[in-house]
Amino acid sequence: MIGEIDLYGVLLPPLLVWLALALVLSALLRRVLNRAGVYQYVWHRPLFDIAILVVLLGGIAAVADHFF
Repeated sequence: MIGEIDLYGVLLPPLLVWLALALVLSALLRRVLNRAGVYQYVWHRPLFDIAILVVLLGGIAAVADHFF
């Protein structure tokens, strides 16, 4: 696992960068799921959205830990 990510002299924890990436991917995935009509089968949309974010963050962290 890497220590910090240097962004023009500002040291950022890797989890913060991974969370930003997960938020972008989550927003794109929510838009796709909304257009596909998946949300009509979801009981609690905010809970489902948080679960998507957590799963994406876990996947990104696992992939980053494997490659770095």
